[in-house]
Amino acid sequence: MSDSPLSSAAEQVVPETAVVAPEKTTMDIVEIMAILPHRYPLLLIDRVIEMERKTRIVAIKNVTANEPHFVGHFPDYPIMPGVLIVEAIAQAGGALLLTEIPDRDDKLMVFTGIEGAKFRRAVVPGDQLRIEVTVLNWRRTAVKLIGKATVEGVLACEATIMCMLVPRGNKKAAEASVEGQAK
Repeated sequence: MSDSPLSSAAEQVVPETAVVAPEKTTMDIVEIMAILPHRYPLLLIDRVIEMERKTRIVAIKNVTANEPHFVGHFPDYPIMPGVLIVEAIAQAGGALLLTEIPDRDDKLMVFTGIEGAKFRRAVVPGDQLRIEVTVLNWRRTAVKLIGKATVEGVLACEATIMCMLVPRGNKKAAEASVEGQAK
């Protein structure tokens, strides 16, 4: 290797003592809120406990009795609505995918499809929902994910979801983008 200050970057060697920061594999609620635009009462994941870039994520949702949907779904027998479980799956996927988008503050990830949603077990206050999402197909602006939500190892819900990135704050551009994908 040349001692010349003009030596190329390819010639420079990283010293063995250099420390490379490990990839982030967990997120707390503050970090999730920095990624996702959702807020109470619609932010449906509390913690990320595992994450593999562009591949897989595992998130936790602590189901509590004071959540507003339990007032009417159903009085005297509170059950978490299935659509909210599917939304929690999508939010976990969004937390994984939006970490890869440098201009995510200008984008929203929206549903473009839900396939094969099946509900196997009621989710009730006191349950801890474990949400596992795996990427099936990733494109620059669209993704297909499969998600499973379990409680104490028992499958509560599974669904395949499709989402796409749309511009934030411009309703007409977002609608046109979703319509263009549908054709």
